Amino acid sequence: MSIVTDTQLSTRFPIYTRANVGEVFPDPVAPATRSLLLYESELGWRDAYVRMGAFEADEFPENEFCILGVAGGYCYLNASVMRIFGERAPGLTWKAIDEQFFGAQPGIPDYVEQPGDNRPDLTAKLEQTFGWVFSITNVDQLDQLNAHKARTIELRASRPDFSSMSDLELWEYAEALFPVHRELFQEHLFVTTLTTVPVGVIQTVATAVGRPDLIMPLIAGVGQVDSAEPSYAMWALSRLDPASEEFASGFEQFRLDFGSRGPNEWEARSPTWDTNPNIALAAIDRMRLAGDDADPRAHQQQRAEERAEAAATLLAMVEADPATHGQLAAAIAASGAWLPARERTKTNNIRLVQEVRMPLRELGRRYVERQVFDEIEDFGLVLHSEMEEMLGATPERLTERIRERRSTHAQLSNREPEFVFVGSPSDPENWPTRDAVEVEPLEVGDSIQGMPGCPGVSEGIARVVLDSSDPTALGPGDVLVAPSTDPSWTPLFVPAGGVVVDVGAALSHAIIVSRELGIPCVVSATYATRRIRDGARVRVDGNTGIVTVLE
Repeated sequence: MSIVTDTQLSTRFPIYTRANVGEVFPDPVAPATRSLLLYESELGWRDAYVRMGAFEADEFPENEFCILGVAGGYCYLNASVMRIFGERAPGLTWKAIDEQFFGAQPGIPDYVEQPGDNRPDLTAKLEQTFGWVFSITNVDQLDQLNAHKARTIELRASRPDFSSMSDLELWEYAEALFPVHRELFQEHLFVTTLTTVPVGVIQTVATAVGRPDLIMPLIAGVGQVDSAEPSYAMWALSRLDPASEEFASGFEQFRLDFGSRGPNEWEARSPTWDTNPNIALAAIDRMRLAGDDADPRAHQQQRAEERAEAAATLLAMVEADPATHGQLAAAIAASGAWLPARERTKTNNIRLVQEVRMPLRELGRRYVERQVFDEIEDFGLVLHSEMEEMLGATPERLTERIRERRSTHAQLSNREPEFVFVGSPSDPENWPTRDAVEVEPLEVGDSIQGMPGCPGVSEGIARVVLDSSDPTALGPGDVLVAPSTDPSWTPLFVPAGGVVVDVGAALSHAIIVSRELGIPCVVSATYATRRIRDGARVRVDGNTGIVTVLE
């Protein structure tokens, strides 16, 4: 099969993984996303590493992917690069990076140092950057980040009437935003990476004094988490009469504020709560079934109180060591800024992706009318290099090409990509279909070991949900079992009694949000969606990462 999205893979940095990035791109990457936005993300990531002093620009190849890559149509993240960062960073290791960002990665080899990995000069630069990290104790101190927030909100507020623009004007409007994505993604990775610094100190100290159980409470309940705001807004709407004018006006404001969110929201072809409001309305309907005791803001306040208690406990345990006590206190204070900052960078990028998506959707609508496309979302199957042809005199020449790509995308969507590979993956034709992967289902009394995502213990009926746009199977108090989660899933967390996720790690976006909503959560529970039977009664222990089938 011809896969136009695949990229050249790095030989200098050969280990690729679906961990972390699989939550962002759970499905194959569409050609438009690959050629319009993904390379801007690659460049932004490099900019972030150079900005913080972790790499020099000439360590990365020119005009090709390195940190990100597409193989067999699926997006991969270069674990080699991130591990080198962990080894160069003072106080971190490659294992710490694996734990915080990747979670469980079956089959990944250990890090082996290569010539050029050890750079004391860059370690010294990183030490200076890390020192600055601890000076930030409130997300509002990050001026660039907040300028980006204001900029993306203004882009949405001033969105032009796309229906009145020519085809060329629509394309030029979208194209002008690509460099902005690079800028915003640079901030995203800069903040994301530096979030590991205070979190790493908390993990180290808590583990050293024999209280690893305090780690999760200390990185929960931080407040100001932008990715949690849609859930709070949905909850407020769920308390209103859906037939009332108050609900109608409130939902329109919700679309304005949060319409950029949705399933697989980094993917340009995907629907959002604005383009398909029924997705959000369905989630609100499920929340409506929950009692007032499920109020996510109340849960967030509880987590904030638990965080304060955990901080006091851990600080008291190291009081006799002034150096450790001071470092820990600084880390706790800094984590309260960097954790919500990470979510703000994500939200800023998603708003921008939406402003790229909307003029392209208008082009898609027009080309359906002209019988060039079969559906609006076919705009996502056009490569950047083909835009001139599409806007030219004979766009119908693209039609069969687009149909072939849609067929290929569907075939790849039914494949289970390799989770980790070194050098190059196997032939996608040999990847098993998703329904062919055989795993042993859990019986009564059996457990599955994952990673703690959010503290707490809950019991409930397991509901295996594979698509965040279809929450109808999930009732109040049920345990949500999902393959992966991005923030579009988090409204489903609100009525849930617990959450179990196949993949994920301590700093996964949705996990940060689940902590704010106060839902016991276990991540990296490999094949949980296949091993836990829908309808089974389970116990979710978010303190230990153990999920047990009760009946």
